[in-house]
Amino acid sequence: MRFLPVFTMVLLIIGGLNWLFVALDFNIVQELFGSMPQIVTFVYWLIGLSAIYQLYDRFLRGR
Repeated sequence: MRFLPVFTMVLLIIGGLNWLFVALDFNIVQELFGSMPQIVTFVYWLIGLSAIYQLYDRFLRGR
């Protein structure tokens, strides 16, 4: 398997689980890195870019 698709899929799963916990009033990313706001922002950027990559990889790359 290639590294980037697997890595981005793991980040999307982590991001999805984080949203589940946000709905339950517990933000995992904020709890882990709350004292370092730059890291929190970086993690959210990584998850967002992973979603864009996965959309590209699943739907556009095969054309």
